[in-house]
Amino acid sequence: MVTITELNCALREGLESRGVLGQLKAEVFNALDDQSEPRPAQSHDNLLINELIREYLESTKCRYTASVLTAESGQPEVPLDRQFMANELKVVEDPSSRSVPLLYGLLSHFLSSSGDSGGKLFLRGSAPANMTRDPNTLPGPES
Repeated sequence: MVTITELNCALREGLESRGVLGQLKAEVFNALDDQSEPRPAQSHDNLLINELIREYLESTKCRYTASVLTAESGQPEVPLDRQFMANELKVVEDPSSRSVPLLYGLLSHFLSSSGDSGGKLFLRGSAPANMTRDPNTLPGPES
């Protein structure tokens, strides 16, 4: 006689081997996601950040993770136009850079930059007002 544990294990392995387990998890999440609960308004910056992450996730075949990000963040279902994102980020692309996610290009730029600051980027400005920092978990400016 087969136990529930053995059956569960066989089901999981079968779904994983066919590559559908992630899809099922995303569908269950979407089904359980409370659509009546309003999503927080996204700032322009958050919209761009989430879109950079979604583009990266989809390029690495993490489509189910991307669908959960879209559902949880309230990101529009239709991805933002890549050229729009490049313009918003003030990025100029050459033809070869269009074959990889924008996030790769941004990372590559900062890893290969060696400006006057010893290769470090000095960040200006502050986080959006709706982002708060827990002083007990993150280093402050005095650190």
